[in-house]
Amino acid sequence: MSGRSMSGGAEVLHEARGAAFWITINRPDRRNAINRAVVEGIRAGLARAHEDPGIRAVVLTGAGDKAFCAGGDLAPGEGFVFDHARPNAAYADLLREARNATLPTIARINGACLAGGMGLAAMTDIAIAADHAVFGLPEVGIGVFPMQVMSVLQAIVPRRTLREWAITGETVSARQALEAGLLNHVVPAAGLDARIAELTGRIAGNSPTAIRHGKYAMRAMEAMSFDQAIAYTESQIALLALTEDAREGMAAFNEKRKPVWTGR
Repeated sequence: MSGRSMSGGAEVLHEARGAAFWITINRPDRRNAINRAVVEGIRAGLARAHEDPGIRAVVLTGAGDKAFCAGGDLAPGEGFVFDHARPNAAYADLLREARNATLPTIARINGACLAGGMGLAAMTDIAIAADHAVFGLPEVGIGVFPMQVMSVLQAIVPRRTLREWAITGETVSARQALEAGLLNHVVPAAGLDARIAELTGRIAGNSPTAIRHGKYAMRAMEAMSFDQAIAYTESQIALLALTEDAREGMAAFNEKRKPVWTGR
């Protein structure tokens, strides 16, 4: 990827910050609501990040401090536009691509996270929220249901909690979302970027090869029984041991030095 400047469409910004690739939904006047351009911009950002060997993590966030993402844009012709001749929807394709990403993905939740925004948070590996953020699935209040969002939330949030959120449409605090397992950390808003920098820095110090293989394996194991998973992983650890990163990691450990990763 050439350069380190801000790029991407006006509604979604892309920026490489050291080893982290930031994808920012840039519609603060619409509470960073999702429309087709937003979906396409996030998908393009994920693709760009994976094409750059210098990138070790992806950070997804929203512009401003009021909203991470308030869900689908309800303005006519914006968020709720479907081509019924297509069996797949663009937002669903985004969730598929995020689940299959081999770079670690982090949600930086800087404000309200609602409806489709909850799906964006749940599709990432790690979610960190400012303590003023609120969360919810308010779709029932406008006559629809969080259908696609459920596909990623159901593996994270306890079933009874998820049913309550979806059926009542209630809003919950960041602390409640943390207790439900949706979030990894809740921090004061002033400390959000420092926590993200700490996390991305730690990730950048680890083997990109190990993380890439590990994420791929975790995704594969989701549909496996224990016997299938243990058989699969015993072969995967043997393959990892043959990589350049594994040899470098072992050598660095024995030589009491920091490893120099090649990502191979």
